[in-house]
Amino acid sequence: MSPKFTLLKTFFAGLFWLAANALSAQSDFTDVSQLPAGKAGLRAKALIETLNAGTPAAVADFLDQHCSAGFRNQVSLEEHEQIFIGTNRQTGGLDFFSTRSYAEERPGTTMILKDRLFGNWQGITMYFDGPEELVAGLRIGPARPPLNYTMPMLSEAEMIREIAQKMPELVAKDVFSGTVLLAKGDKVLYEFACGEATKSWHVPNNIDTKFNLGSMNKMFTATAVMQLVDKGLVHLDDPISQYVDASWLPRSITDRGKVVHLLTHTSGLGSYFNDTYEKTRDLFRAVDDYKPLVQGDTLAFEPGSRFQYSNTGMLLLGVVIEKATGKNYFDYIRENIYEPAGMLHSDCYELDRVNENLADGYLRAQDGAWKSNVFMHVLKGGPAGGGYSTVRDLHRFALAMESGSLVSKAALDKMWSDYASAGYGFGFGVQPTPKGKVVGHGGGFPGLNSGLDMYLDQGYVVVVMSNYDMGAEPVEEYIRNLIVGRLE
Repeated sequence: MSPKFTLLKTFFAGLFWLAANALSAQSDFTDVSQLPAGKAGLRAKALIETLNAGTPAAVADFLDQHCSAGFRNQVSLEEHEQIFIGTNRQTGGLDFFSTRSYAEERPGTTMILKDRLFGNWQGITMYFDGPEELVAGLRIGPARPPLNYTMPMLSEAEMIREIAQKMPELVAKDVFSGTVLLAKGDKVLYEFACGEATKSWHVPNNIDTKFNLGSMNKMFTATAVMQLVDKGLVHLDDPISQYVDASWLPRSITDRGKVVHLLTHTSGLGSYFNDTYEKTRDLFRAVDDYKPLVQGDTLAFEPGSRFQYSNTGMLLLGVVIEKATGKNYFDYIRENIYEPAGMLHSDCYELDRVNENLADGYLRAQDGAWKSNVFMHVLKGGPAGGGYSTVRDLHRFALAMESGSLVSKAALDKMWSDYASAGYGFGFGVQPTPKGKVVGHGGGFPGLNSGLDMYLDQGYVVVVMSNYDMGAEPVEEYIRNLIVGRLE
């Protein structure tokens, strides 16, 4: 997805943990049940009306009347329309509840809204520019419930029934296509499959359909590296240059960063989804094939000084694995992650080959028709993302991780601890909630969206996979709100 987007779904390529701890137990805010005063309130009202209209004409009118030139021109009109209209489809519309202020002042003006499709709470932060307070930036993401808002508590059986009633509603509105799995430990409580894996031939999805993982491959890459750390073949403080030679990046960069920085997105490196990728994405089958996308990259900051999500950093961990083991990255993952965990339907498949029961990805075109992402996606996934799996395989992966059969307990403690106060550990998102710690990862790209949540203290595992653009994240959030907010 274009890094230029200024209206952001705060899953950050699938990472809901970067959304300011939406389900934390803190009460460091107050809500007032009225729109902001003055021109800010006028802009806020217009924004909500535009999101609820969900039409290109409404978007164009909002941009023209209420937004700064910088905001209008940062992306194309088509991209603005995709985000506004996409938000409408994913939420079913948004109803204003309150304006939120925080004990520790934050930039922008934040409104809390409830979406009509799931009942999820969303926060919209608006940033204004100049005396006319024109909209200069927007951010949308999951929000903590208002303190004075309560919902009836549910037993586990009632929660499962509520989910089972919601899913057909989403199918009827054609906002979800994919699979869902809810388990407690090794017991599967609920499974669901719907939609079509291939719309052209009307081939239905089933519970074993393989869906694209997006960034979820980062979990497997990080787990493989920590296996090597357990064996003493790699050390977290090793300089990157010990494994990544100058044909990738100069030593002036790789000498400064460590393996731990690659694992935790604190390396200062960026993302290889650049113009070269757009022109050559059909060429990448091996880790070394990505080299032209990385060459010339520079550091955004001194390694270890702060967090910045980095696809390049995770890609380079694939190089670390190959250098430390002498094996092809894909063979190593297959032999040391997938096979021991019993993940028989997971891999990085080459999309110009025949791959059984694999879902194509879809997003809405400007005219509302479905559009395939076949010419947008990489030919074969890699260490940073783009592989395929199933909900059952990801459940097996969660069980293998929690049992300690893939890495040591000491490794898990590191992987599942927030490293840089950014809600991220070693290849896993980490979030505290009132019901305990949740770890996992999400993945998103045009036409695909998947996520894994592991509720470490309650024993639940939730997997949602979709071959619709942003199809999984709202469902994952809906189930998360039930478990954390309403389960007895």
